[in-house]
Amino acid sequence: MLRIIFLGTGGSLPTRNRNPSAVMVNREGELILFDCGEGTQQQMMRAKTGMMSLSSIFVSHFHADHFLGIPGLIQTMSFMGRKEPLMIYGPENTREFTEIFKALGYFNLKYEVRGVQLKPGDIVEGEGYAIRALKTEHSIPSLGYALVENPRPGRFNREKAIKLGIQPGPLFSKLQRGNPVEVNGKFVRPEDVMGVPRPGRTIVYSGDTRPCESVLEASRDADLLIHDGSFANEMADWAEESKHSTAGEVAALAKEAGVRKLILSHISSRYTDDSEPILADSKKIFENVIVAEDLMEVEIPYRPE
Repeated sequence: MLRIIFLGTGGSLPTRNRNPSAVMVNREGELILFDCGEGTQQQMMRAKTGMMSLSSIFVSHFHADHFLGIPGLIQTMSFMGRKEPLMIYGPENTREFTEIFKALGYFNLKYEVRGVQLKPGDIVEGEGYAIRALKTEHSIPSLGYALVENPRPGRFNREKAIKLGIQPGPLFSKLQRGNPVEVNGKFVRPEDVMGVPRPGRTIVYSGDTRPCESVLEASRDADLLIHDGSFANEMADWAEESKHSTAGEVAALAKEAGVRKLILSHISSRYTDDSEPILADSKKIFENVIVAEDLMEVEIPYRPE
């Protein structure tokens, strides 16, 4: 399972239908947050995501609309009896901000919360995946993130294994785990009965940024790009000044990168009642695009073989 839950899709200001930025990834039951704006824990309750399986929070930058949900969330999990450590990753000063989060109010956390500062190119290894920090172009130090799954083993050729003298059972499993087995004095290697490795899935989260080369390169052939799409094209001058992106700019980047799906988020409050201008500008260039809505969920399937 690889499910994306959009907990907050608004720009700098919350609106009646958009919370500040927060995107959750549910990968095989492990929860990972990208940004954690104000009200994120209530959105988690509304979406019924759960909290206790949250392993890490990746903060793109320390503008308030991207981190104000953290203090309340970590205290709620402590009230609920959490014991497992929580990792908070982000750009420079992440360790210092994490200590501030922990110190807010007369409250003693009952589990470890650790802040880890990343720089572009750093990699956080998970179980079956890795998350790489990307350089982005915003008005303060900022990062984007690429979640890349490990390649999957190729398909097991049952008929060939039997022809090589291997009987169904434990030896099948051993080969599928990548270990050779001995049959009738001869060794059968995994590559003798396994197809070529199959790619995992890739999700890129830009955070707030101008379109930039590092996000483009990380997004090449990605299954999903979630990108700052704050403005319609008519606001191009303000997008450049405020270090955000227009829908048309992001669509051009997605097209060049060859992404399979583009989702625009961090939608400016000026589009509270109608985000159609953003969608229309993007679709002129890249067809497989949607504008994120709060509590929207998207499943990322494996690619057809």
